[in-house]
Amino acid sequence: MTVIRAAVVQTDPRFGEVETNIAAALAAVPGDADLAVLPELFATGYQFRSRDELASLAEPIPDGPTCRALADHAAATDTTLVAGLAERDGDRLYNSAVLVRPDGSIERFRKVHLFWDEKLVFDAGDLGFPVFEACGTTVGLMVCFDWLFPEATGSLARRGARIIAHPSNLVLSHCPDAMPVRALENRVFTLTANRVGTEHRTGTELRFIGRSTICSPRFEVLGQASPLGAETVTAGLDLDLCDPWLSPRNHVIEDRRPDQYLI
Repeated sequence: MTVIRAAVVQTDPRFGEVETNIAAALAAVPGDADLAVLPELFATGYQFRSRDELASLAEPIPDGPTCRALADHAAATDTTLVAGLAERDGDRLYNSAVLVRPDGSIERFRKVHLFWDEKLVFDAGDLGFPVFEACGTTVGLMVCFDWLFPEATGSLARRGARIIAHPSNLVLSHCPDAMPVRALENRVFTLTANRVGTEHRTGTELRFIGRSTICSPRFEVLGQASPLGAETVTAGLDLDLCDPWLSPRNHVIEDRRPDQYLI
């Protein structure tokens, strides 16, 4: 049996207070975690008033200060970190996530499905749904609203992910209840790290729902945070449960019939 000690870190960031937000999030990462997931845009906050404001807070990957802070913490604690941040790549701006290993290597994902006003400031992701070796297993990345599309988690599972790390800033109520289904249908663990609090910077007040959730391939919720307050939820992930055989005659990937689907 191979068990990964995983954590989802639920935070309450303040918009634009980057150093403070990073310090608070990293202080909440358990010292014994093999893998810890932080929320979407955890360092900057979420609600940008303009593309120019976003550009002023976005950073290059892997050379920006947020990535450096994550790398330092990963090295010091031997913890692999996944976190969401605003990425600047030339004149392109992405809602991205990084996977940071203790050896300092950094991988990236760019959010594919932009939500609401994100479409006004961010460019849509262009890297597909990548899967990376980390913590002795395989970890796929997606960000927040990507959860709504079964093709996202399905793509990660078909590329070999056993764990899906899911930095989020959820305002709709449905995701925490849907993630056990995503875990079951793909026979993976899902780690959704959300935030709490409110932002009201563009004329629309957003209330973030918390409820950061860890789910197993057996349709189990292994841990869930409250709707209020910053907190950390941990669970042991038995990777032997990531078995695509649902029955002796049913394999959740090999049984797919793509010739019968409308895509």
